[in-house]
Amino acid sequence: MFLNTIRSSEGARKKSKRVGRGIGCTLGKTCGRGHKGQKARSGGFHKVGFEGGQMPLQRRLPKIGFTSLISKYSAEVRLNELDGLNVDVIDLKVLIDANIVPVFTKKAKVIKSGVLNKAVTIKGIKVTGGAKESIEAAGGKVEV
Repeated sequence: MFLNTIRSSEGARKKSKRVGRGIGCTLGKTCGRGHKGQKARSGGFHKVGFEGGQMPLQRRLPKIGFTSLISKYSAEVRLNELDGLNVDVIDLKVLIDANIVPVFTKKAKVIKSGVLNKAVTIKGIKVTGGAKESIEAAGGKVEV
């Protein structure tokens, strides 16, 4: 094989359309654009999604979904995450310092997920009913 013998495979290089070259090529006169209408004109352009004045699909379909603005500033804490802390009193600052919740968190809630094996005191953090029972069963307490 030599460089001067390398050829493209069949159909890889398609010839470009030569429009406006007479009736023999089917691309003469109207050049494949048909007769009249917006697409036949030069500059016959419409924006993406335009349906000729009909209400476009993206406006006909209902809006779905919801993004809560407060979810960015609130966090959930599991019981097994509290079990890993080496402190007796747990508040929001302790959780932020331990990297359990993000720095910009303004409120947190302890949920019953996992097991708590040591007595801890929860201060200024909301607690679910099941989590409160687990904390008190381990000998801890919840202060609101």
